Amino acid sequence: MPTLYIRDVPDDVAETLKQRAAADGQSLSAYVAGALLRLAERPTNAEVVERLRQVDRTSAPATDEIVSTLHESRR
Repeated sequence: MPTLYIRDVPDDVAETLKQRAAADGQSLSAYVAGALLRLAERPTNAEVVERLRQVDRTSAPATDEIVSTLHESRR
């Protein structure tokens, strides 16, 4: 498993991460590794857009139907 070194982390950010790690009963290394894992698991904006493009919308309501329903619900 690779080792990452992060330079130029502001002191206040490092202190906050140390405190959060301690509050979770983790080492700073384990805490940051978990945060990086969660970050890496998130899809990129391009991936989200691509997924949305692949969604079948043929049975979705038309724009005028949506607007009409909104107007009716506000009366």
